[in-house]
Amino acid sequence: MQSSQMYNQILKDCFWDYNFTSSDIDNMAKNNNKREMTFLFGKILENSTQMLNSMEIFDKNSLKTLIEEYKVPTFNHDYISRRLNILEYYFLDKPLTINELRWTA
Repeated sequence: MQSSQMYNQILKDCFWDYNFTSSDIDNMAKNNNKREMTFLFGKILENSTQMLNSMEIFDKNSLKTLIEEYKVPTFNHDYISRRLNILEYYFLDKPLTINELRWTA
């Protein structure tokens, strides 16, 4: 997915109720402000229809830290836990715990 398309998709899915621009999203992902990166990560995790592609706006080390340190909220716990496990599996090679998505022998 092209970078501009990805940013537009993130804006549409995750920030429809904000007045952010593509450059605002890019700055949040790359400026090393932990609070902003965590906010952006959470919005993408919770709302993005292209979650795996959207997460690629973060560098690998930052993404690893964001995934490992994310605390799943009690609101939508099951939904967000499943999406977080997909990220762990895809980016960190951790086990997939979602039975419906596992390969069967």
